[in-house]
Amino acid sequence: MPSPAAMISPEQPPQPNHVVATIENLPAEGGAGGSGRSSISASSSPGVRQRLRKVLNRELLLSVALGQVLSLLICGIGLTSKYLSEDFHANTPVFQSFLNYILLFLVYTTTLAVRQGEENLLAILKRRWWKYMILGIIDIEANYLVVKAYQYTTLTSVQLLDCFVIPVVILLSWFFLLVRYKTVHFIGIVVCILGMGCMAGADVLVGRQQGAGENKLIGDLLVLGGATLYGISNVCEEYIVRNMSRVEFLGMIGLFGSFFSGIQLAIMEHKELLKVPWDWQIGLLYVGFSACMFGLYSFMPVVIKKTSATAVNLSLLTADLYSLFCGLFLFDYKFSGLYLLSFFTILVGLVLYSSTSTYVAQDPRVYKQFRNPSGPVVDLPATGQLEPSVTYTSLGQETEEEPHVRVA
Repeated sequence: MPSPAAMISPEQPPQPNHVVATIENLPAEGGAGGSGRSSISASSSPGVRQRLRKVLNRELLLSVALGQVLSLLICGIGLTSKYLSEDFHANTPVFQSFLNYILLFLVYTTTLAVRQGEENLLAILKRRWWKYMILGIIDIEANYLVVKAYQYTTLTSVQLLDCFVIPVVILLSWFFLLVRYKTVHFIGIVVCILGMGCMAGADVLVGRQQGAGENKLIGDLLVLGGATLYGISNVCEEYIVRNMSRVEFLGMIGLFGSFFSGIQLAIMEHKELLKVPWDWQIGLLYVGFSACMFGLYSFMPVVIKKTSATAVNLSLLTADLYSLFCGLFLFDYKFSGLYLLSFFTILVGLVLYSSTSTYVAQDPRVYKQFRNPSGPVVDLPATGQLEPSVTYTSLGQETEEEPHVRVA
């Protein structure tokens, strides 16, 4: 393959990029200045429309839609849990999580068990079993702490403090995944959190203060602890699905999650499980909960790989609003216009965040090539000074313009 210098030799001059072409096409100042200004003003309106069309592209809308599918699954999890706990007095959060981990074990862990070579279950366990064991425990306790917090604090406190997962994911992504954000990303994040605050304010105004509110400090600390563990779990999930595979992540979570949640169930919840008044309705609710939870765990790695852990957690802020809208018909919740304002504010924040790409600072001596799938492959010389490289990782337009680079 020819070197980069040969590719841009005088005999084959490179094509001008968009910026150069735009500058060359501008009329010169002077006698034609008036016509130049009129030409620019005439083209300003189409330029705005083109910019909007470029920002609101199919990939961006798809990313927002995928996040809302996850929110709807969480809405289903919340509704079935509410029916189980309030209508049938079945307070079994550990057992419900245990059912999900068993499903993950049956589907994904067995898939790993029948694979050959380095992707086999035993081969993975030999290399990094202890890492997945820690990750499984983190995932279990994140679910448990947030559910437990409802016994001590109010719904509004849980909703607001659960947003703590967003700064946790941002910091961990910055330091461990080397993700770098732009100003528009932080603006989008702030807009999303403002929308969440608007929803919490609406809850206060309409009196939807669910939760005992006793020992509120304990409940708030439980939520912060659960949000921190969720953030760790999500960032680890993003790393694994980008560098290993989705099936490996889910198979290992199913293996260690079912083992440790089974132990926790036997110690902490066996008496509650015996009190459950079993009938077909309760069985159907457990099936519905397990299906939504399994769908969430199976689908979330797909969305995280396509977007990022931060984008997914911003998308999940609308889950409480979907639960509220269902509660208007199922539980006679009071309605407030602030709920609609909150919903659209969060969506605007999501569009802002997804409108441009984050990027990852990489050292080419460690990362052998860009993750950009498009563009020509350019070989770089093995000698000489190596500069730190940058690759875009989310759904902005920059990914289409970055060359695919391989370091020898």
